[in-house]
Amino acid sequence: MNPTLRLKIATPAAVLFDSEQVTALRAEDESGSFGILPGHADFLTVLTPSVLRWHEADGNLHYCAIEAGILSVTAGSVVTIACRDGVLADTLEVLETQIQAARAKHLDAMRCARVEQTRIHAQAVRQLLRYLRPGASADNGVPALESDANQTGTH
Repeated sequence: MNPTLRLKIATPAAVLFDSEQVTALRAEDESGSFGILPGHADFLTVLTPSVLRWHEADGNLHYCAIEAGILSVTAGSVVTIACRDGVLADTLEVLETQIQAARAKHLDAMRCARVEQTRIHAQAVRQLLRYLRPGASADNGVPALESDANQTGTH
């Protein structure tokens, strides 16, 4: 039996962590927190938003915050985690700082997206009004209604 695990944490965009020197891993799914050691039975679970923790053979402890993911253990020594996004750190303090920065960046991006969505919506409404009222008066910018034009005798 191999005394270490191979741990690979990946997102759709990148491999966040890949090492063959992991001695223990803690993760969390709907049933709670659990540990993985070398020789673990094959296993597949859905991870909840949580912080993964693992020890490497040199004794260093590492952390990775994930939104959610899939964890699989194969052959008792290969642990693969696929997640949408993750943040790595060597201490919880650094991890917390990185998560707060990532959250602020995400909120700013969402605000910018809402502003852009509102701008595009307003532009679409203006365009629709131009097409729905083609007889607009050029001098005042207010669309003339066709019934007004019929009453005055002009076309």
